[in-house]
Amino acid sequence: MGFNCGIVGLPNVGKSTLFNALTATQAAQAANYPFCTIEPNVGRVAVPDPRLDKLSAIAGSAKIIPTQLEFVDIAGLVKGASKGEGLGNQFLANIREVDAIAHVLRCFEDSDVTHVSGKVDPVSDAEVVETELMIADMDSLEKRLPNLEKRAKSGDKEAAAEAPVVKKALDALREGKPARDAALTADELPVFRGLQLITAKPMMYVLNVDEGSAATGNAHSAKAEAFAKQRGMLAVVISAAIEAEVAQLPPEDQGDYLSSLGLTETGLARVVRTGYQLLDLVTFFTVGPKEARAWTVRREATAPVAAGVIHTDFEKGFIRAETIAYDDYVALKGESGARDAGKLRLEGKDYAVKDGDVFHFRFNV
Repeated sequence: MGFNCGIVGLPNVGKSTLFNALTATQAAQAANYPFCTIEPNVGRVAVPDPRLDKLSAIAGSAKIIPTQLEFVDIAGLVKGASKGEGLGNQFLANIREVDAIAHVLRCFEDSDVTHVSGKVDPVSDAEVVETELMIADMDSLEKRLPNLEKRAKSGDKEAAAEAPVVKKALDALREGKPARDAALTADELPVFRGLQLITAKPMMYVLNVDEGSAATGNAHSAKAEAFAKQRGMLAVVISAAIEAEVAQLPPEDQGDYLSSLGLTETGLARVVRTGYQLLDLVTFFTVGPKEARAWTVRREATAPVAAGVIHTDFEKGFIRAETIAYDDYVALKGESGARDAGKLRLEGKDYAVKDGDVFHFRFNV
């Protein structure tokens, strides 16, 4: 089961630099001109989780395998993209394929790096991009609605269920709000998700500051953070330039370099963790002498679904899950101690996975 996050924003805000640092490669061409990224680049990155190291140490695991997120570097969007300006049509097609959006906002001044609007204003930039996305969704729904209403009148139950959801989404968009803000009932949510709207996707802001502002932020990032908070959205301050430098250093030198800049961890670690939070994911573990491994499922996924992430046969033949909470596993020094203390539980098909569960699945195929 893969989860991906699309990196979007106006041209020259640092998207490709961020992507290169995320994946520690130069797979994306970072250049100081619009549309240098034409095809979306894809990279998978480890989700930092210190729990995995502790579990591995207790079990004496020979290998550690973290869970991963996929990031997609998407071409820069410009005003008018919803009408095909720039690489608009391609941008919109690529962004429809991702699960969530990391919207990079430029929060640094640099006369050597052209800004498409001629000034640095992250809130204005955010509004330009999001307006284009809302217009694209509005156009899509306005084309879809007449046919839905016609089918609903003729007795089509599926159309009758979909039409009012489309109307609610359109109402939100016409009010200048993203589709995710539509007033929907719990019963309407499955239909809403099936509409595949861009502005229904969860989104966070990545505030790209200059190197000197990486630890504290600056006036531009403060303005953008206030904007994000007002809208109930997540925001992460990073310096893509610093992250690119850190990515080129040997792991043993990275900590000292970060400390010299007043940082305790990379901004990328925060971006990845925030992306994980944005997608509403939880981590479960499998631990043994061969490997300690982290796996990803959506919150409230059941034990059989988690088993299926490891192998489809595990889900098909699921019998039960031997489960230990992370804190119990650590406190009791592993599976044997947890079993002796009565902390190893047998969970069935209806069990909802909790973040940090250590599983051993029993199955029969």
